[in-house]
Amino acid sequence: MRRLRLVPVACAALLCVVLGAARAEPSLDEREARLSASLRCLVCQNQSLADSTAPLAADLRRLIRAQLAQGRSEDQVKAFLEQRYGAFVRYDPPFVPVTWLLWLGPFALLAAGLATLGRAVARRARAPVRPLTPGERARADALLRGDAP
Repeated sequence: MRRLRLVPVACAALLCVVLGAARAEPSLDEREARLSASLRCLVCQNQSLADSTAPLAADLRRLIRAQLAQGRSEDQVKAFLEQRYGAFVRYDPPFVPVTWLLWLGPFALLAAGLATLGRAVARRARAPVRPLTPGERARADALLRGDAP
């Protein structure tokens, strides 16, 4: 009798283990969605493959799904698409000589802007202060009193 009570407990434990193992590995849909979200639509260019409604994006999503179903890893699929369409297909292009301008361009523009601002402030600080002429002083006094010149 006692053994019969252990059978449902053992079955429940086995079921938990099997379901836990199944949940540990993401499903094909989850992997395809994650990968599609990390790749750029080549038609829209400002949307991911997951968000785009362009026919090419739908074709690429099907291609990604087929390659993942064949057992390729996400990195292998990314490498395939990058080889075929270039680094532009990725939202996070690698730091290689071809993409240096893409990565360093904003910092170069910021540095140039700060240098220009610094020179303008320094030039203004070095500019001599010219005193007001008697006519300018009289006009300023009239404006401060509220008189119209």
